[in-house]
Amino acid sequence: MPLRLALKVDVDTDRGTREGVPNLLADCRACNAPACFLFSLGPDQTGRAITRVFRRGFFSKVSRTSVVQIYGIRTLLTGTLLPAPHIGRRNAGVMRAVRDAGHEVGIHCYNHYRWQDYVQKMSLAAVREEFLSARVEFLRVFGTEARTAGAAGWQSNARSREIYDEADLLYASDTRGGGAFFPRIDGKVFKTLEIPSTLPTFDELMGRPEYPDERIVPHYVSLLREERVNVLTIHAEIEGMGRRALFRELLAACRGAGVEFIRLDDYARELLANRVAIPVRDQVQGAVDGRSGVVAMQSA
Repeated sequence: MPLRLALKVDVDTDRGTREGVPNLLADCRACNAPACFLFSLGPDQTGRAITRVFRRGFFSKVSRTSVVQIYGIRTLLTGTLLPAPHIGRRNAGVMRAVRDAGHEVGIHCYNHYRWQDYVQKMSLAAVREEFLSARVEFLRVFGTEARTAGAAGWQSNARSREIYDEADLLYASDTRGGGAFFPRIDGKVFKTLEIPSTLPTFDELMGRPEYPDERIVPHYVSLLREERVNVLTIHAEIEGMGRRALFRELLAACRGAGVEFIRLDDYARELLANRVAIPVRDQVQGAVDGRSGVVAMQSA
């Protein structure tokens, strides 16, 4: 079986939508690589994420990944000293261009800051309202309901899983880990298929002494496995902007290694055709090497 790789693109900000997404479209087209673009659809309040300075590991990540250089000072002030632009209203044309180019589109969130920083504290009603806002905006932009979602910051819980089930999604991609599974939280099994990100992200490797730029691409290639579809989450603001050249190197290296790029929705349908073979796994919170805070993952 050939190595298979699915690209999942998290689009977090207004600038990432305007600048990073068109760059990624061009690079994917040049390599004939489909991707799943997950959009933040509401106000860009990136500047409010300054509250994360209190998380363990935040300062070390900021210093080694050159956050200010990659995101730009204007983006890092949006929602605080600068007004919060509404991403969906300002960038509907860019979003539709992704779909028209043949890529999969889905929901990342409505308000990235609010979901990533507060979904663990929200009530079921509040989570439902937040995700419904994203669904309504997605429907306005694309004219159809979203069939997939991938949570901001890999922040997921039983309440958000219940909302996904209500939305009748084909699948979701909220976790880090290995193979696809049906999530179980506090004894309850949810019906929406979960396809985790299996590979580290660029920002988890960048700036670390053991991963200088010249070692990052070979490291990714070495991590690819034949026994499952490999899933790489990239960010419009990083691979589509600040580290675009390195991402293009990765695409070329994958092509050179005979990697087959596939769509996540196609993979989901392939899995669901034999639904009984999909395992049920506990969804837990845990740490990921190179990332501050904790994220959703499948239990070992």
